[in-house]
Amino acid sequence: MEHETIKILMTDDHPMIIEGYQNTLLATKKESQNLIIDFATNCDESLALIKKSIALGQFYTVYFFDISMPPSSDGTIKSGEDLAMFVREKSPDSKIVMLTMFNESYRIHSIINNINPEGFLIKSDLTSRELASAFQAVLNNPPFYSGTVNQAIKRTKISGIELDEVSHRILHHISRGDRNKDIAEKMNLSLSSIEKKKKHLKEIFKVEDGDEKTLLEKGRDFGFID
Repeated sequence: MEHETIKILMTDDHPMIIEGYQNTLLATKKESQNLIIDFATNCDESLALIKKSIALGQFYTVYFFDISMPPSSDGTIKSGEDLAMFVREKSPDSKIVMLTMFNESYRIHSIINNINPEGFLIKSDLTSRELASAFQAVLNNPPFYSGTVNQAIKRTKISGIELDEVSHRILHHISRGDRNKDIAEKMNLSLSSIEKKKKHLKEIFKVEDGDEKTLLEKGRDFGFID
C-alpha cells in the first residue's frame, strides 16, 4: 500500500480545540495516510511556521484557520482570515479550511469571496464525524461546507441577486444601525460614495418606497443579512 504524507498546520487560540481536531483526524485517517500536524495558538506563531515552510519548499498540504484570532505583534495580520489570504498568495496549491463561531450571512459570503476556502466549517455545526468527512473531502473532492454555510449560499442564490463586496458590506453596516458617516469612516470611502451605493442597493432590491427599513427587510428575506 502506497502511503501519502499530509502536512497540516492548525491555528486556533484555544489549545484544547486544537487537541480535539488533532485527535479526531488521527483517529479517523485512512491507513494509507501519514499525518504530520503542527499547531499555532496565535498569528505570530502561525505566520512564522507558514514562512518557514515556504522558505524550505516544504509546503503544508492543509491549513486549518480559526477566523477570530488575536492580531500579530506588528499588527499586519489581524485574524485567521488574513493568515488564509497570505497562504492563498504564497502557497496557492495548499488547501485551506476556515473555522468560525460567526454565522452571519455577510461574514460567510465575504470569506468565500475573498478566500474561496476548500473547507468552511461553522463551529456550532461541527461534530467529530463532520470534521473527519470535511478533511477527506478537502483532500479529494473540495469544497466542503457545513450546513449553515450551505444554507446561506443557497438563500442568496435563490434570490437571483448578486452583490459586490462593497455593496454587501454596506448593507451589513446598515443592518447594524451604522450611520452613513460611520460607514464611510469604517470603509474608508467618501460620504457621497456611501449615499450612491445605498441608492443603488435600493434599486437592486426594488425598494419602491425608498425606505431603509424596506431595504433591510428585503435583504433579510433574500439571505444577505441576518
